[in-house]
Amino acid sequence: MCPEGLRRWLDGRRVGVKICGITREEDAQAAIEAGADALGFNFYPLSKRAVRLADIAEWVAKIPSDIGRVAVTVNPEETLLRALADSKLFHAVQFHGGETPEFCARWGGDFYIKAAAISDETTSAAALSDPAPCLLLDAYAPGIFGGTGQTIDLSLAAEVIRSAHRPVVLSGGLHPRNVEAAVRQVRPAATDVASGVETAPGIKDAKIMRDFIAAVRRAADS
Repeated sequence: MCPEGLRRWLDGRRVGVKICGITREEDAQAAIEAGADALGFNFYPLSKRAVRLADIAEWVAKIPSDIGRVAVTVNPEETLLRALADSKLFHAVQFHGGETPEFCARWGGDFYIKAAAISDETTSAAALSDPAPCLLLDAYAPGIFGGTGQTIDLSLAAEVIRSAHRPVVLSGGLHPRNVEAAVRQVRPAATDVASGVETAPGIKDAKIMRDFIAAVRRAADS
């Protein structure tokens, strides 16, 4: 079910790394050189890391085929989803808003990612009840859809992962200094980071990305 381009990120043989909120070609290249398995591109217009398809299509097409490419959306218009599908540039859509399972399945196909913000047992149960083939767990921040830097409750995340029986991605306030311990405790299929490897919103730092990925690999090898 998992697209070929995402297997390196989610195949279960090692904990994958997605660098999200890529806005510049040089940052995409630096992330790949640092060892990233997947890149995320944010098409939510209100995001500080928002991109437009027309502005990035030329260089995204040059990204190696084994690097996962994920289109991140928040309550998207169908016109955007149609344009993303027609571009054939992305391996999967990540839905980060209040989209229904029916909407996600219609536009995401056999494989898509659904983000769930968790803060307590109720929100954790809601995440588990979603039929998405892949879940992404994020920290709860009212009215904000990812990229906040707020730290997720690792105990809750670990409980969800133990019960999910499908790939689960850990996000929410991760950075090089805490991700190793987080991976050891939670054991996700993959990690997702945006603000934790930036010098400013949408501006990635090559050294911080290398440090983040090295920390994930240390945890995964332990």
